[in-house]
Amino acid sequence: MKEIHVAVGVVLKQEQVYICKRPDDKHQGGKWEFPGGKVDKGETVTQALARELKEEIGILVAASLPLMVISHDYGDKRVLLDVHTVSEFTGEPEGLEGQEGKWVKLSALVAEDFPAANVAIIEKLIK
Repeated sequence: MKEIHVAVGVVLKQEQVYICKRPDDKHQGGKWEFPGGKVDKGETVTQALARELKEEIGILVAASLPLMVISHDYGDKRVLLDVHTVSEFTGEPEGLEGQEGKWVKLSALVAEDFPAANVAIIEKLIK
C-alpha cells in the first residue's frame, strides 16, 4: 500500500487554530482537519504547504516551523503527515474549495471530531 505524503498546516492566531471540515465524499469525510494537502514530486514540504494553504484557504504563508511527523495506517490508506505550525501569514483564511472552515480555541479542540491521524497533533497543541 502506497503512503501519501501530506503537508499539514496548523494555522495559529493568538490562542486559536483554523480548521476545515472534510467533504462528505472524501476519505474521513465529515470530520474536521487541519488544512493542507499532498506533497507533489519534486516539491519540498514547505513549498507544498505554501501552495496548498494558498489554494485551500487563501492565505500566503510568511513563515512555518516543523511541529511533528506522523505516520498512520487507516487500513485502506496510509498517510505520512508532515505537520508545521503557521503563525505568520497574510490574508484571512476561508474555505476556497467549498469546505466549511472556522477559528477555534485550542482548548476547544475535540480529538473525536478529527481523523485518527490528527489526534497526536491535538494532544501536542493542548498540552
